[in-house]
Amino acid sequence: MKLICLTLFRRWAGIVALGLVMTSAQAAPGLPASDYPVRSGTLTAQEMKIAKNAWQYFVANYQPTTGLVNAVNKYPSTTMWDSASYLAALTAARELGIIDKAEFDRRLIKFLATLNTIQLFRNELPNKVYNTINAQKVDYLNKPGEIGFSALDIGRMLLWMKIIKERYPEYANSIDNVVLRWDFSHVVDGCGTLYGAYLENGQPKYVQEGRLGYEEYASAGYQLWGFNTCQASRPQPYDLAEIYCVLVPYDSRDSRRTFQHNYVVTESYLLYGLEMGFDTADDRSNTKNHYSHPWMKNFADRVYQAQENRYTITGMLTARSEHQLDKAPYFVYDTVFSDGFNWNTITDKGQYVPETAAVSLKAALGMWVLWNSPYTDRLLSVIENANEEGKGYYEGLYENGSGPIKEFTANNNGIMLEALMFKKSGKLLRFNTDNPKDKNFAPSLWEKKLVDLFEENNTRRNRPFLNPTSAVKSWCERTGTALRTKSSCQACQCASCKADEPVKLPPVAASCLKQ
Repeated sequence: MKLICLTLFRRWAGIVALGLVMTSAQAAPGLPASDYPVRSGTLTAQEMKIAKNAWQYFVANYQPTTGLVNAVNKYPSTTMWDSASYLAALTAARELGIIDKAEFDRRLIKFLATLNTIQLFRNELPNKVYNTINAQKVDYLNKPGEIGFSALDIGRMLLWMKIIKERYPEYANSIDNVVLRWDFSHVVDGCGTLYGAYLENGQPKYVQEGRLGYEEYASAGYQLWGFNTCQASRPQPYDLAEIYCVLVPYDSRDSRRTFQHNYVVTESYLLYGLEMGFDTADDRSNTKNHYSHPWMKNFADRVYQAQENRYTITGMLTARSEHQLDKAPYFVYDTVFSDGFNWNTITDKGQYVPETAAVSLKAALGMWVLWNSPYTDRLLSVIENANEEGKGYYEGLYENGSGPIKEFTANNNGIMLEALMFKKSGKLLRFNTDNPKDKNFAPSLWEKKLVDLFEENNTRRNRPFLNPTSAVKSWCERTGTALRTKSSCQACQCASCKADEPVKLPPVAASCLKQ
């Protein structure tokens, strides 16, 4: 919905409120959001209550035969994205003291055993969907069969397996064995572009996957395992949409040609902030309110600021993300911008369904943690009791006032839990294993395979090349391992993309802030 749709009254109210926004924006060097600190500290009793309520979803939807959790309440199906959200919830439950180590171990051992034995799509990568009761490959109707893989879903899973591997090194071998089964030949190319797969007439088709926000978030997962994702990790091509006096970046690739919608939602930026701390994948530090990935933080601030400004101007509480519905069409992308329109709520087929717009609970709580502001306090007040006993939190609250979305999901409750874990302990990725640059470096199982010259699967499965630092060379000499000295991938010298090329930040405010 564009601004021209506002009524005259809302225009007047908007002008008054806009003055407040302008004052705030002009007083700060950039967006007001850029000066909001993150929230940190021990959880209050109120916040612990939220965490325990959210965990109830994972108690109710756990499948003991596989260790998987239903993505949607009582529906025995899941994706890699939703399973990663379960890993986030499981980690948060342990870190927040909701479950003890024994419960954590029982669940994680079962989960990893299943992940290590599931059938892959064409023996390459995890299928898009699995039955949570028997771990069979299924389609979206939960019928047996394979349908392809999602590069974005796998990126989120890679990121969470890395988080767990670093936090709990005792699981490193099990996790490495999962990734060593995977064949990356078709999911990432030499220039670092990500590709998903689907079936057409029974044959796999590989197509570029991801748009600004989601693409960079998923890329971080691959980077953490050593992959070059240069093309997918850069913001270009993008353009700017003027939304309540904020210039919000969106992916400018034409959806009419690519058949992919350029959803701008909170979730992708939110997850990058919680899990990566708006840092680059090679940043092993953990400094609060310091960001080694400045343009990702800046773009996230813009997406947040547009939503706060919408509330300031219209009075409409706003926390937009993708979410499930309790009625047809059952799933929507509830965006800040998509396909040429601000505040566009659409299905994955592009159908406009504005009546399903909602305050997303995961987006609201995540924004509350990452941007400490009076606005996010208001968001917390409205969502903190939007739950049902034994089911977890509702997916959202309809913007039109018709009540909660009476559906419960792993993704919503998992992200709520990881947001609260972030408040307690900060950036969720905490490096713990040896740094290849340290003189006493000792590689993990994954790294041992990567450096081994005679490991045939490095080429066959398109595994990344680990830079032979002096510590790596030393380890190979001590153990008698023949060291790879160059990548076997001929296309890895990509002339069209430079990963270290700086990104110049675009202006943050629209012309209305300059009058």
